[in-house]
Amino acid sequence: MMRILKPRGGRRPSGYSDGIEARGRLLVVAGQIGTTPDGTLAGVDMVSQTAQALRNIVAILAAGDAAPAHVVRMTWYVTDMDEYRRERAKLGDAYRAAMGAHYPAMTLVAVTALVDPGARVEIEATAVVPDDAGA
Repeated sequence: MMRILKPRGGRRPSGYSDGIEARGRLLVVAGQIGTTPDGTLAGVDMVSQTAQALRNIVAILAAGDAAPAHVVRMTWYVTDMDEYRRERAKLGDAYRAAMGAHYPAMTLVAVTALVDPGARVEIEATAVVPDDAGA
């Protein structure tokens, strides 16, 4: 069971939800950067790295018998907020290509660096698979 929480009189979020209520099996995905299966970065820019990081998240979800629609929370860490703002439309395209039209509760944080020196973005996710999934 999952329900998007919309407070009365609150502003309408764009590209995310303010809150989600869920019940079921919890899956926690550690921060993913844009590395391909061979361990190299998908590119030097935020858009290509974001697309790969999201594909990595989807692969981990699948390994846990979950799907993007089960994600209830994401935290994005970016090293350059100006680049994020400039590329927002392309980042949205990359997001929808991996996650579909599902917008969980999200937080975006600018950081000075990530562990991998070339990484521009790291994304962590939490998913809840409903108890009755697959029943």
